[in-house]
Amino acid sequence: MASFPPSVNEKLIARSRTVGELLAPTSPFDKKCGRENWTVAFAPDGSYLAWSQGHRIVKLVPWAQCLNNFLLHGTKNGANAAGTRLPRQSSEGSQKSKPCEHVIDCGDIVWSLAFGSSVPEKQSRCVNIEWHRFKFGQDQLLLATGLNNGRIKIWDVYTGKLLLNLMDHTEVVRDLTFAPDGSLILVSASRDKTLRVWDLKDDGNMMKVLRGHPNWVYGCAFSPDSSILCSVGASKAVFLWDMDKYSMLRKLEGHHNDVVACEFSPDGALLATASYDTRVYLWDPHIGVILREFGHLFPPPTPIFAGGANDRWVRSVCFSHDGLHVASLADDKMVRFWRIDEEYPVQVAPLNNGLCCTFSTDGSVLAAGTQDGSLYFWATPSQVSSLQHLCRMAIRRVMPTSQVKNLPIPGKVVEFLCYQI
Repeated sequence: MASFPPSVNEKLIARSRTVGELLAPTSPFDKKCGRENWTVAFAPDGSYLAWSQGHRIVKLVPWAQCLNNFLLHGTKNGANAAGTRLPRQSSEGSQKSKPCEHVIDCGDIVWSLAFGSSVPEKQSRCVNIEWHRFKFGQDQLLLATGLNNGRIKIWDVYTGKLLLNLMDHTEVVRDLTFAPDGSLILVSASRDKTLRVWDLKDDGNMMKVLRGHPNWVYGCAFSPDSSILCSVGASKAVFLWDMDKYSMLRKLEGHHNDVVACEFSPDGALLATASYDTRVYLWDPHIGVILREFGHLFPPPTPIFAGGANDRWVRSVCFSHDGLHVASLADDKMVRFWRIDEEYPVQVAPLNNGLCCTFSTDGSVLAAGTQDGSLYFWATPSQVSSLQHLCRMAIRRVMPTSQVKNLPIPGKVVEFLCYQI
C-alpha cells in the first residue's frame, strides 16, 4: 500500500484553520522535564475539557466558555486565562447549572485522563450491592487521572473534589478508558505490563487483571458497544479482549515497532492504531485484517528501519465522530487529517513537540498537547456525510463483519459495508 510523499503533494493539501491556543505558564527556573502534556480529553457531553498541564496539575475548563474566549480574545491565550476562575460551591446543582473551572493538583505527574458518566440503570457487576460508599446519579460526571506512581485518582468534575484513590499498579498508568455504556467500568493500562478493570459503582473495586503483554502497555480503548477492548504496547503488541469473559480474542500483527495509541471508529467497524514504525493502520477488528495504511514517511521504511529511531514516530491517533476522518500526530512536527477512503492527508497543521491529540465531542475541533504543557486547537475538515455512509454506520453498529458477509446482497455492497472500497 502506498504512503503519502509529503514533499511532492505538500502544496496541494489545505492547511487547517487555527481555532486557539492555551499556552502553559512558565517561569525562568522551570524545569523542562515534568511539563509534558501527555493527555487531553473532552467530556462525553461536550461540557468540559481537561488536560495535563505538567507538574502534577490537571486543568478543567468549561469547553463552551473556552471557545467563547477564543472568539472574543483571539486564538492566543494563556492556560490560566482560559476562562474566568469561579469559586467552588457546595451545591452540586448550582455547579451543574453553571460549569466552573478547576485546577487540580494530583500529587504526581499525570500521564492519562478519562471522563466517565453514569447511567443509573446500569447495575454494578458486584455481587454485594447492599451498601456502597458512593451512589452515582444520572448527572454524575467523573474524571479519572493516571499517575506516575501507579495510582489512579477519581474526581468529581462539578466540584473538583477527590472521590477515590485506586492503588494496585506498580508502574506508570499510561492510559485510561471508561466503558461507553455508562456502567462506570474503568480500564487502566500500565507500564507494569497489565491492564486492570475497575468498577467505580462498587467503590472502585478492582474486578480483573488482564495479562498477556510482554512489555509496557501504552494505550487502551473500548469499542462503542463496550464489548471489546483494544490494548496496544511495546514489542509491536495490538491485543483485542472480550470484556464479557475478560479473555483475549486475538492478536493483530502488522506493526514493526512499539504501538502507542488506538481508537475504534464510532460504529466499531474500524480500529486505528499508531506506531513508532511511522504508520497508522486501519484494521477490521472483527477479522484482524489491515484495510488501509497511512504512512508518515516516504518511501515507507523497511521493517529494520521502521523498528528503530526514524524521526517520524507517530505519537497519537484519533477517530472523528463522523466516522470519515482520522487525525494523527507525529514527530515530524505535523498534525495530519486523513479521510478513511484516501491514502493521503486532506489537511495538515504544523505542531512542534506534539504528544497527544483528540477530537472534541462534536468532532468540529481537534485538540493537541505538547511537551511544554500547552494545548493547540484546529478546525477539523467539514463534510456532509453521504446517505450511504450514514446507512453503513447504522448497520455496522449492530452487525459484525461475519454477519455482513452472509447478507444476501451484491458483493460490491458487502465490500462497501466492510469498508473495503
